[in-house]
Amino acid sequence: MCTPYGCAVDSSAIPGDTKLPQSSVRLCPSCGATGKKVPIQTVRALAAISLRRVTAQEYRFCQTADCPVVYFSTDDSQTLTVAQVRERVFQKEAHRPDVFVCYCFQYRVGDLNGASQADYEAIVADIKAGIAADQCACDLRNPQGACCLGNVMRIIRARQNS
Repeated sequence: MCTPYGCAVDSSAIPGDTKLPQSSVRLCPSCGATGKKVPIQTVRALAAISLRRVTAQEYRFCQTADCPVVYFSTDDSQTLTVAQVRERVFQKEAHRPDVFVCYCFQYRVGDLNGASQADYEAIVADIKAGIAADQCACDLRNPQGACCLGNVMRIIRARQNS
């Protein structure tokens, strides 16, 4: 569910201080990083391969920049690499000014590079307005399967602190 402050994940099943069982932790088979669970509809929407080849039911997203894997199945049967998804992945190419950081409202990394404080505020306000108007589709358009606002805010904070 998206709100003007980002997209929420139902965390009621995982109490704040409870650690996940080891069996639920899934590591990328390429780089060994912990993958973030991603909705199956995200994988299906962004796969640039036949959907007949998307065979697993649960996937994780690998956000490691120098790893070619974008999605991997939790049953270790499949990986999808950057060459097998329809969109360029921000987490894999965050240094490229022409890569989307906000897929729904089409803001690129370059839109934030060198932007003024007023520009930052306008971009964030525009994204929040789009979310409030129920115009976002982060689960389908963003390869991470979740709201981009956190990524946008991290870039802004990094630019402001540099």
